[in-house]
Formats: sequence, C-alpha cells, structure tokens
Amino acid sequence: MPPTRSILSRFKTELLGQLVAAVSGALLLVGLARFLEPDAYGLLFFSISIFTILMVLTKLGIARSAGRYLSEYKETDPSQIPHIVRTSLLLNAITITIGAVGLLIGHQLLAEFVDEPDLAPFLLLGVLYVVFGTLTKYVRLVLQGFEAIESAAVVHGINRGGRLVFSIGLVLASYGAVGALGGYILGYVVATVIGFVLVYTRHYRPRVTDEPPEPGLRRRLAEYTVPLTATSTATVIEKQVDTVLIGFFLTPVAVGYYTISKQAIEFLEKPMTALGFTLSPTFGAEKADGNLEHARDLFEVAVTNSLLIYVPAAAGLVLVSDPMIRFVFGPDYVGAVPVLQIFSAYIVLRAIMNIAGHALDFLGRARDRAIAKGLTATLNFGLNVALIPVIGIAGAAITTVLTHGIYTVFNVYLIHVELELRLVALLSTLTRIVAITGVMSVVVFVSLEFITGLFTLLLVVGVGVAVWAVLSVLVGLVDPDDAVSVVTG
Repeated sequence: MPPTRSILSRFKTELLGQLVAAVSGALLLVGLARFLEPDAYGLLFFSISIFTILMVLTKLGIARSAGRYLSEYKETDPSQIPHIVRTSLLLNAITITIGAVGLLIGHQLLAEFVDEPDLAPFLLLGVLYVVFGTLTKYVRLVLQGFEAIESAAVVHGINRGGRLVFSIGLVLASYGAVGALGGYILGYVVATVIGFVLVYTRHYRPRVTDEPPEPGLRRRLAEYTVPLTATSTATVIEKQVDTVLIGFFLTPVAVGYYTISKQAIEFLEKPMTALGFTLSPTFGAEKADGNLEHARDLFEVAVTNSLLIYVPAAAGLVLVSDPMIRFVFGPDYVGAVPVLQIFSAYIVLRAIMNIAGHALDFLGRARDRAIAKGLTATLNFGLNVALIPVIGIAGAAITTVLTHGIYTVFNVYLIHVELELRLVALLSTLTRIVAITGVMSVVVFVSLEFITGLFTLLLVVGVGVAVWAVLSVLVGLVDPDDAVSVVTG
C-alpha cells in the first residue's frame, strides 16, 4: 500500500501537469477563437473530432492493458516488465500503421463523404496527428502503469504547452487553421520523444533480464485489450460523434459553438482528471493486496471532495455562462451559451467518472464497463441523430448529459459491488453540498447585474468561491488545517 504522502505527492505533480495543460488549453482555445473565423475554427475541431474517432483503431486499449499488467507485475515479477512493454508496443505499431495508411489513402473520400471539401487538407495532415497522438497516449499510460505519475505529468504538460506555442505561432505566421493543426502535431511529436526516453531509461532498461516471458502473459495482455477497446471505442463515439454529426447536419460555425462549450468543461475538470489518473493504479494494487477497506476509504474521500467542488461549480457555470462566453471568447460565440448551461450537469458526472471509471479497469471490471458503455454509446448515437436536426446543438448537449448520467450510475454501482460503499454517509454529505450550493447560487445570481466586463466577471466568481469556502468550513466539509497540509505538504 503506497503511503498517503506518496499518493499526495503524485497527485500534486499530476495536478501541476493538468493545470499546465488546462491553462495552455484555455489560452489556446481563446487564442484560436480570437484569431480564426468561426468557420475555420469549426473546421479545425471538426477534423480533430474525426481523428479522435479514427484513433480508436490505432489505440485499441493496448496501452491501458499494458498499464494494468505493469502495475501488477512490477510488484509480483518485475522480470516480465520488458515483455509487457515490447508486446504492447509491437501491437500498437501494427494498429498505428493500419490507421495511418487508411487515412492517407482515403482522406479525400472522407472529406467528400461528410460534404466538406475544405476538410481534405486537414485530413491529409491528420495522418501525422493520428500517429503521434496515439504514441503520446501510449507512453503516458505506460508511465501510469509504473505509477510514475511525475513522468506522465511531464509528458502531458509538454504536449499541451507545446501545442499552445506551436499552434498560435503558426496561426500568427498566417498558416491559418491548418497551421493550428500542425501545432497540435508538433506538440505530440515532442511529447512522444520525451515520453519514450523516460520509459526506456527509467523503467525498461533497468529491468531487462534473460528471463523468458511467463506462459500466457502475452495472450492475457492481448485479451484484456478487448473490453478496454470496447469501452474506449464507445467513450470516443459518445464524446466525439456528436461533434461530427453537428458538422454533418449543421455547419462548421455550429461545430465551433459546441466545441467552445465542451472544451470549457474539459478545462474545469482537470483537477479531478489528475486525481483519477493518480489513484487508478493504486486501486488495483490495493485489491491485489486484499486492502479493499482502504480502497473504499480512498474512493469515498475522493468522490465526496470532487462533488464538493463540482456541484457548486456547475451551478455557478449556469449563472455566469452568458457573460463568460461574451467577454472571454467574444460576442461572435454567444450561440454557445445554451450548450454550456446544459453541459453544467455534465461536469458533475465527469467529476465522478474521473474517479470511478479507470479505477474499475484496474479492479478488473473492464468487461462490465464495456457492455454498459456500448449500450449508452448506441443510445447516444441514436438520440443525436434524432435531436440534432430538430433542435440543433442543444440536442447534442442534452443527449450527452442523459447518456453519460446513465453510464455514471452504473459505474458507481460497480464500485459499490467491489468496495461496499457507505451510501448513507455519502448521501448525507451530498445533502450538505447541495445546501451550500443553493446559498452560493443566490449570492452569485444577485451579483450578476454588476458584471460589465472581464474584471467584474472574475470578481463575481471570486465572491461565489469565497461564500462556498466559508460555508464548507462552517458545515464541516473542509478542515482548514487539512487544506493547508494538502497545499504545503
């Protein structure tokens, strides 16, 4: 069992990487929105959504399977680690080659299929996006399997910081949206190179031995990719197909509005992404050691603290979404406001899933997650096709919240089966969180009339945070001494 101080240290490092990614992503998001026309902005993220779906083929859950077995064998038989790394990398090289060649050959046909001929140059350049995007994800998940969270955070921060510098630089050099896509690719290239150096020098080379692979290890590694692939495929379809369908049924401008809203949510969820990434391999190690009670305590503390942050954040987002879009991204993007308000519920669901989702993979419940994800992804696709032509981008947002809500409930049920959660105590805490949120929301609502620009917007948000902090301490949900120790310790 890793000591709490070790887990906290890893979390703080991963959080720092996520914050670098979040700030870089926010600056990139705002910068591209300011420097590109809404139509070009929409084309850029329309293409990225297509690449993300295609990368399901090039990833196939291979890196996650490797991470699961690395977390297990580094404790039980480190001599098998080189075999796990080599096998997974070979499998990934095969899938990357197939995906990249397919996109290279079919990029023009794909542009014609979605009835966007201007998309063709993006898709051609996307061959490199698919290759290096997959490799970056591979090295990060392998590092996670080693519980080398610090190294994984470095890779993530370099990737996101690099894409900010390269993308904005190429846009300012008059390369437009295609240049912005090139910046994304350069960020991936740098992160991939550094990631492989870290894996090889710190974790692979020191464990190379003459020991043969354990009988059946490679087969189990390949087999476990199946449910992980099913889950990741369904997740990507659920998260990206809405954007693709908006581009198909509506316009690139509508894609731009929708992307603005989704990326704002992704920015806000970074702290819980960091916590979930840090804790996931620990849940697997705890189960292997028979420490299910400690794993339960760890999950309950993590999920209650995430709800304490994100339930009030969601309420505040509903209230300030209009001035936030207007003063941060510009009046050209006010069409994104209704979508962002609907997505406020999504951020609460994502906060829970960032803790529960990958933990279940390390607890050996990937197959159950895959079945549930397949069903909700199918429902997501059907509802998107039905609602987007009728009510536009709001239909896509409603569909996302509804289907992800169903999936979140099922994942929490699986966690309860594995860890026997104390549901009464969790519901009691949630009741206090909702009460705090109600009081804070009244204060923020009354303050909305004073928002006249970016400075007053930040001031009102600060008032809301202050009210939340004071009430959280008063009702006993936050211990000031513990908060200080987290920051300083």
